[in-house]
Amino acid sequence: MTLSPAPYPEGVTEAAPFTADELEQIRAQFPSLRRDLYGRPLVYLDSAATAQKPNRVIEAEAAFYREANAAVHRGAHTLAGEATELYEDARATVARFLAVDDDEVIFTSNATEGLNLIAYAIGNASLGQGGAAAAPYALSAGDEIVVTELEHHANLIPWQELAARTGATLRYIPVDDHGAIDVDAATGVIGARTRILAVSHVSNVTGAHSPLEQLVPLARAVGALVVLDACQSAPHLALHPRELDVDVAVFSGHKLYGPTGIGVLYGRRELLNALPPFLFGGSMITTVTMERAEYLPAPQRFEPGTPRIAQAIGLAEAIRFVTELGIDRIAASEHAIGEQLLRGLAEVPGIRVFGASIDAPRVALASVVVEGVHAHDAGQVLDNLGIAARVGHHCAQPLHRRLGATASLRISAGVHTTTDEIDQAIAAIAGVREFFGVTEATNR
Repeated sequence: MTLSPAPYPEGVTEAAPFTADELEQIRAQFPSLRRDLYGRPLVYLDSAATAQKPNRVIEAEAAFYREANAAVHRGAHTLAGEATELYEDARATVARFLAVDDDEVIFTSNATEGLNLIAYAIGNASLGQGGAAAAPYALSAGDEIVVTELEHHANLIPWQELAARTGATLRYIPVDDHGAIDVDAATGVIGARTRILAVSHVSNVTGAHSPLEQLVPLARAVGALVVLDACQSAPHLALHPRELDVDVAVFSGHKLYGPTGIGVLYGRRELLNALPPFLFGGSMITTVTMERAEYLPAPQRFEPGTPRIAQAIGLAEAIRFVTELGIDRIAASEHAIGEQLLRGLAEVPGIRVFGASIDAPRVALASVVVEGVHAHDAGQVLDNLGIAARVGHHCAQPLHRRLGATASLRISAGVHTTTDEIDQAIAAIAGVREFFGVTEATNR
């Protein structure tokens, strides 16, 4: 198997990885890591699916329910004021993390809802809703939406549906045999009719960073909106949408050591205030009569009803946790872990590592196919050894199909992952074929 060492993400080379003592202190903050499975200490290597939560995040969410539980934005009593302050402080914390303005941050249930929100709002604009302000974002027959072949289903299906609603055409940028986005092909896909480019910041299958520095200018040259799925980047590297020159970015809190049920959509202020709402109800209006309603500007116009108050507070605490550790140090530590993982897997006969030859920065994630063994069976072997890993197509069926597999076994590290845990995972994968009595092996 050819292994292409991954270059450091920009800025990471100046940061120091966590020391052994620091890593032990980090691990002590995660109560789930004290669990045993089948008589062995839990080795959690499924952070790309959902991250474990430090005590401070759990406590922040619980403290809200104990001490300040009330509806926000709609009460004059003390608890309502405290709840509103905590909720809006959470928004400000997210905004600082992204280096954007508070009113450009919308809380959603997860990144999937965020992507559906923006797609559906554009669809509403295409139906004439939102008036003259929304008209520039409307789609019609002949317009094109561009995605890539490696997208998570959450950044594919909403665009399929938007194309069906509006008559627009969905096109995609292919990947090569290793799963890397074909930038040369992108120049022939992104063109004068392109209105939207939707792309992942980091692949949830290969771990490789997408070449935004090449793709975004192509979209900008034709005046297209750029939508970024940042689920797999937000926990691992600095995420600054303005520097990346994207119009929309989404991520999920549960992958960033925060609660489930909370996500973030960043959108340029002008875009958010021009688009018509996605859902309708209370808390997002200025005036309502029996015949019509008028809507607040963003972010309230996209947060109808009782919002995700406790979850937002928990997410803010998770962001403070990550910020205090230092996103550059997290990236440096995980870069070392990722290199160890790829080097070790390269020595295991009879497995295929998706994206091993991609010459691009990557996060500490690897998806493998064990020859002669189904991914679910391989995952069960690891689980029996106390190692939690992901199996399946990782909501990326088109990419797996392109790479000639129906499923894979994915190892993904978190801020608490140790070198010993990576060694255990590599050794476990190396033993899968022997466990099932598969003797013929190649290394590719």
